[in-house]
Amino acid sequence: MRMRPTLTWNSAEEPAPGTTDPKPVVDALSIGGVLVLSGAGISTESGIPDYRGEGGSLSRHTPMTYQEFTGSAQARRRYWARSHLGWRTFGRALPNAGHRAVAAFERHGLLSGVITQNVDGLHQAAGSENVVELHGSLARAVCLSCGAFSPRGELARRLQEANAGFEPTPAEINPDGDADLTDDQVGDFRVVPCALCGGILKPDVVFFGEAVPRQRVEHCRRLVRAATSLLVLGSSLTVMSGLRFVRQAAQERTPVLIVNRDPTRGDRHALTRVTLPLGQALTTVAARLGVPVDSEEPS
Repeated sequence: MRMRPTLTWNSAEEPAPGTTDPKPVVDALSIGGVLVLSGAGISTESGIPDYRGEGGSLSRHTPMTYQEFTGSAQARRRYWARSHLGWRTFGRALPNAGHRAVAAFERHGLLSGVITQNVDGLHQAAGSENVVELHGSLARAVCLSCGAFSPRGELARRLQEANAGFEPTPAEINPDGDADLTDDQVGDFRVVPCALCGGILKPDVVFFGEAVPRQRVEHCRRLVRAATSLLVLGSSLTVMSGLRFVRQAAQERTPVLIVNRDPTRGDRHALTRVTLPLGQALTTVAARLGVPVDSEEPS
């Protein structure tokens, strides 16, 4: 039986109303040393849906768990069929104004780094360099036997060769790059093994039910400890992997600012929550700081 991960939270407190005034974010960035923590909401303007916002994918889609992926060949067949198809759309997504604003803040020395919960690589595509991919990246696969990494483009080519004529139409594409397909559409999709040892390939992402590597967590904790403030962009902070850094910042009396249209699990730790769309909010902030933002993605 496929179990649904625990992905929601219910606040016992009245949610803070939020504000449309981005001045606190302007003030924090003007000091410099700001650490960004980004979530799926920053990529929605690039055509990648989020998990929990209006129309979020969790209303119709249960993400793959680590236990299911490693324990069932049929689950891996379903995952790779859906992910192979979703990658075509997901891999073509381009950075939006929010990603480009974050990259501009970094270029102008206002950020100490970026921790992203996203697996889409759009911060780097926009020009950000000091990025920690908390949950990994869909752009590469890892062998669970020998540990070898391989580029996703190479894997896509191998899967295409093994599944000539596989062209179902998905209902939706999800934030994890997974396309919504029925079991009939998945059919007898062929999964390819590691080219080096024949082992099981997995996307180099942290599945639900899988722990973020400890060294990565500790690196992020050091970044939080050194930051002048923590700026959360487009995350509901529902899962502990991101919320723990907000709690750490609050415990260390480091200011926390959130830009997210909906209430978040971290609101009670924040100085403010700006409720504007991210692209609009961050380009407004950049304009007030006199920081030019690229009008389109870098070539």
